[in-house]
Amino acid sequence: MYSESDLQAAVDAKVLTPEAATAFRSHIASVRAAPGADEESFRLITGFNDIFVSIAAVILLVAVGWIGASIHTALGGAFVAASAWFLAEYFTRKRRMALPSIVLVLAFSGGVFATMVGFIVKHGEDIFGHSPSETVGAVLVGAMALITAAATWAHWKRFMVPITVAAGTAALAATAVALVLAITGMPSPDGTLPMVLVLIAGLGVFTLAMWWDRSDRVRQTRRSDVAFWLHLLAAPMIAHPIFHLLGVTDGGNIGSGAAVLVIGVYILFGLIALAIDRRALLVSALAYVLFAMTQLFRTFGAVELNVALTAFVIGSALLLLSAFWQNARAVVVGVLPDDLANQLPATVRTAGGAAQA
Repeated sequence: MYSESDLQAAVDAKVLTPEAATAFRSHIASVRAAPGADEESFRLITGFNDIFVSIAAVILLVAVGWIGASIHTALGGAFVAASAWFLAEYFTRKRRMALPSIVLVLAFSGGVFATMVGFIVKHGEDIFGHSPSETVGAVLVGAMALITAAATWAHWKRFMVPITVAAGTAALAATAVALVLAITGMPSPDGTLPMVLVLIAGLGVFTLAMWWDRSDRVRQTRRSDVAFWLHLLAAPMIAHPIFHLLGVTDGGNIGSGAAVLVIGVYILFGLIALAIDRRALLVSALAYVLFAMTQLFRTFGAVELNVALTAFVIGSALLLLSAFWQNARAVVVGVLPDDLANQLPATVRTAGGAAQA
């Protein structure tokens, strides 16, 4: 119900002493048989009221967007963005409600972008002609994404909602990809260039997430929550292009060699996930490895039960990994050089609350 950032906020407000907070963390770690850093916790809801408020906010935002769009296509997004900011002043800044804050951040960012899209839809032909070039289109997308990132940064400075950094980073990544496509011209027919650009952007987001993680190795502040959302953004940007380049997303069957390679990549993702103590890569790549193993079982003749066997193997492996996550992570981190291991999230929390690699 309470996140590490809430607990740290209570210490900063002198509601709890640092010693009491440390004792509480140690107690929870002993009950769960895992250090707090290994829990990868983040606050999504504080109670059912979060869900109630979120539903009400979505209904209201859809209504104001509909009303605005009936007046002018650009006003739909503008009304949503303005309403989301206004609602955040109370539900985020004063009430500190988790799920409504996430909904309002996404609504604000989407509203800003939709405002520009609505304006282009309405007046784009008058400004850019009947059929603007794809280079012009890429530049427009990049410019709109950059403006969205700037607006998201302003939202972060005002409300400090952890997911805001990920939303702004996504907009910056879209800006970079669009501008590179505009400079280089048409993407390749098979979509290789956009996939490579998304992969590079994903690696950049991953690096940023690790920077945030490195600043809070024991995961006791809002910085850890920011890193969580950045990892959640980076994971599909890394996983999808890699498996696309391996031919998994082509829609047809893949050979046994490619299937084994997919499983090998997934194992590599698992080792990285253990080292950084983040599970987003494993979740993002799960559909691809399920597909690859299904193809392998079909190749070896288990046609009727290929899906069931795949689900059994993957489900069992992930449950075992979850049960022994802390032990497996200690092994993986233990073989890394000390300089690298000391930059990763802590594997052991001492009695005084200090982190050790």
